[in-house]
Amino acid sequence: MSPFLLTRTLPEDATDAALRADVLEGLTRTPKALPPKWFYDAVGSELFEKITELPEYYPTRAEREILIDRAGEIASASGARTLVELGSGSSDKTRHLLDAMPGLHTYVPVDVSESALRLAGEALVAERPGLRVHALIDDFTAGIRLPETPGPRLVAFLGGTIGNLVPVERAAFLGSVRGLLAPGDALLLGTDLVKDAGVLVAAYDDSAGVTAAFNKNVLAVVNRELGADFDPGAFDHVALWDAEREWIEMRLRSRVAQSVKIPALDLAVDFGEGEELRTEVSAKFRREGVRGELAVAGLELTRWWTDREGRFALSLSVAR
Repeated sequence: MSPFLLTRTLPEDATDAALRADVLEGLTRTPKALPPKWFYDAVGSELFEKITELPEYYPTRAEREILIDRAGEIASASGARTLVELGSGSSDKTRHLLDAMPGLHTYVPVDVSESALRLAGEALVAERPGLRVHALIDDFTAGIRLPETPGPRLVAFLGGTIGNLVPVERAAFLGSVRGLLAPGDALLLGTDLVKDAGVLVAAYDDSAGVTAAFNKNVLAVVNRELGADFDPGAFDHVALWDAEREWIEMRLRSRVAQSVKIPALDLAVDFGEGEELRTEVSAKFRREGVRGELAVAGLELTRWWTDREGRFALSLSVAR
């Protein structure tokens, strides 16, 4: 095996088909909704990078703090020879783990973006001559098959991204992750924690309006890819804390009654004045809740680390 290998298991047309299916289902249901994965075209990814640098947006800084402070403990506790990262993107934060794992044999980043995987993978093997990188172009939310690599395996799912899944989706996802693991393999999971509502809302509704632009970018994606005629200026960005479900909801609220045409789907979508389109759920967690959800999936929570202010957690759970 060469130091860097890139394997595509996601069909070339899968992204377009998934977008069409999500837009058709999401904009013809009540209430309307779109999955947050469609934020992340080139513009959306750039906007999200700006969000992570905003003073209000703490999760990225908090998780990075834990990785810097605890990477050695994570490496020791997992004993991993293979690190699998779901939704790896640029693999930027992962470098802290890699630095603490000199005995690591293979890193398996999984992402839908070939360009991100290639850039990150080629850089990593250049920086770390002893490391093998086998990148997978795949959608981890639809189930994946991992290459043959030495165990133990550590699967990392960082960034609090699991919060974008509602409970039934989280259960299915954690079950699929458990299916990738042999007994003794582990999952490293990033979860944002429940905290003051004002802090949470500010993180998703910053004073500079970057998150608002990020939220509206999903409309630009649908316009470009499906020929729709959304006017982003006709929608307001909304971020709300749902105390019962303990999650943030991002929505786009129609400022006027309007009809949007989506020619690629032969679809016209009517919005009433004030009608909202949900674009993201971001669930926040408590330790015992995380423990319970992991247990249902066949994973035992063994380690729990937070940043110094207790805002974010990384947990290690072992497959039984």
